[in-house]
Amino acid sequence: MAGIAPMLFSFLGGLGLFLFGIKSMSEGLQATAGDRLRLILEKGTRTPFRGVITGTLVTALIQSSSGTTVLTVGLVNAGLLRLRQAIGVIMGANIGTTITAYLIGFKLSDYALPVIALGVLLLFFFKNKRVNYLGQILFGFGLLFYGMDVMGEGMRPLRNSSFFIGLMSNVEHNAFLGVFIGTIFTAVVQSSSATIGVLQELANQGVVTYFQAVPILFGDNIGTTITAILASLGASVAARRTALTHLLFNVIGTCIFLPLFYLGIFTELVRLFTDFIYVLLPGFDGTWETLNIKMQIAQTHGFFNISNTIIQLPFVGLLAAIVSKLVPGEESTIDTKPQYLEPRLLGNAPVAIANASRELLRMGRIASETFNYAVDFLFTQNQESLQMARQFEDAVDRLETEITNYTLKATGSKKLSDELSRRSYVILQVVGDLERVGDHSDNLLELTEYAIENNVKFSEIAQEDLKKMIKEVKGILAKSLEALKTENKQLAQEVVANDDLIDQMEKDLRRSHIIRLNEGACSGNASTVFLGILSNLERIGDHAVNIAEYVLGER
Repeated sequence: MAGIAPMLFSFLGGLGLFLFGIKSMSEGLQATAGDRLRLILEKGTRTPFRGVITGTLVTALIQSSSGTTVLTVGLVNAGLLRLRQAIGVIMGANIGTTITAYLIGFKLSDYALPVIALGVLLLFFFKNKRVNYLGQILFGFGLLFYGMDVMGEGMRPLRNSSFFIGLMSNVEHNAFLGVFIGTIFTAVVQSSSATIGVLQELANQGVVTYFQAVPILFGDNIGTTITAILASLGASVAARRTALTHLLFNVIGTCIFLPLFYLGIFTELVRLFTDFIYVLLPGFDGTWETLNIKMQIAQTHGFFNISNTIIQLPFVGLLAAIVSKLVPGEESTIDTKPQYLEPRLLGNAPVAIANASRELLRMGRIASETFNYAVDFLFTQNQESLQMARQFEDAVDRLETEITNYTLKATGSKKLSDELSRRSYVILQVVGDLERVGDHSDNLLELTEYAIENNVKFSEIAQEDLKKMIKEVKGILAKSLEALKTENKQLAQEVVANDDLIDQMEKDLRRSHIIRLNEGACSGNASTVFLGILSNLERIGDHAVNIAEYVLGER
């Protein structure tokens, strides 16, 4: 036991340092890239091949295939990416993540501590954010290699462990055991970079041979999919299909290459691939045999993912069809990208403002749908309604920014007629009201989630009261959007006239609820949720009235 404890402490401590280093480096890189990552993924995925290139570059940039995949699942859930686009990104993410294994293949541990020191210096002694991010990247980079060094020292005694030698012998004779070990280990750690790094260090210490490492390597690629699967739980059908694609892609790849490994063909292909690359490098005499064991594993990891992508890329449509069968349901998504904001028309202010108006009306429909889904979730607790409401609310937020920026660019420093000036002013004001409708709908979702978590139940009277007010708010919102669309001032006046009705209803229902609360018919928890819902409904009504007043020219 005395000998096991130091080994275990060194291994776990080194693994902890490695994981923290990966996390720090990845967060620093993502912070440096900012929102550009999302834009790159959105714009670089029009075809599956472009998706592969984009996924590779983004993962190489942030050093986390899990990060790229989770971001992709989030974009699919928000309706910003389609399933076929996402599949290409996931394939590319598998290629991009091999960069970490190649970095580990270089013997950089001697420089780990100076790099950590430099990172800390930039992180704590400078006020510039970009310098801080660079410090975070360097700190994580150095910590990654220092953690590997600590792990290596801890794992050295395994060379003489009869149990471990026996286990690895079993892996050599039963590759499926190696795949299983790699899958479980990576699923627990949730970082294929970490587990492949451990594998490289074990091989470097002579504890594991190359032929024992390869099946475990295949399992590592399967296990890394657990992060995306966890991120997709409770998400939309499309997001769940995306996560399942990641798992299916790596399982299919393992099924293709594991038999080839058994037959010795896979190893020979990796060797030939490596020697071919070195032939292309001028003045370099290296071959497969001259690589250290860490680099051989990195090269195998890279060859597996590149070959797997080449093989499966032509079958993206088939993959999409398979996961659609495995995860049934409607892929209910909305195109959150603007449909009418054509940049080439910005020089023509009247046309550009007309297009901004059309996009504003579309935003109004989406905001109204957000409210409808939030109400449905309130009464049915249907998770699909929750996901759709969140998706639509994200679309509303995005369109607010896009419409505002487009309208400002269209008007700019141009001299506008009074009518164009009025229309652009209405657009810029109404877009804010619609965004707030989305926000209050999101508040309804949060209140419903709170009610579910705390087992809050409404009495039948309370439910009927809410339904009455929701009916009035839906009516006033629909009328205000119709008035905006048709510029019908009579309809707008009806909306404004109903403002007092909504306000009075909110007061009456609040008073009735307090009476029920005093009589013990409702609980305190129910009171918090009920009054919160009333307040948000009343605010949605207020924003509908604001829109009507802009139509009337009263604001």
